[in-house]
Amino acid sequence: MGKVYIEERAVELAHYIIDSKDTVRGAAKKFGISKSTVHKDVTERLRKINPSLAEETRKILDENKAERHIRGGEATRLKYTGR
Repeated sequence: MGKVYIEERAVELAHYIIDSKDTVRGAAKKFGISKSTVHKDVTERLRKINPSLAEETRKILDENKAERHIRGGEATRLKYTGR
């Protein structure tokens, strides 16, 4: 396991987030790890491994963050309308 596994996971997470435009929460669920681990992998660890990939991933995360108020409202609406 160790360092190599963590670095590979960080790169794999980054590619997944870029390709799917998924959120940290969505990536955590897909990979079966915590949101904190996903966040640490794609922000801190990835910056040391592959800075350009980290920057690309950061853009997606920033977009998701800017849109989260819309998603949250949508989730609440669905919850109460039962759709």
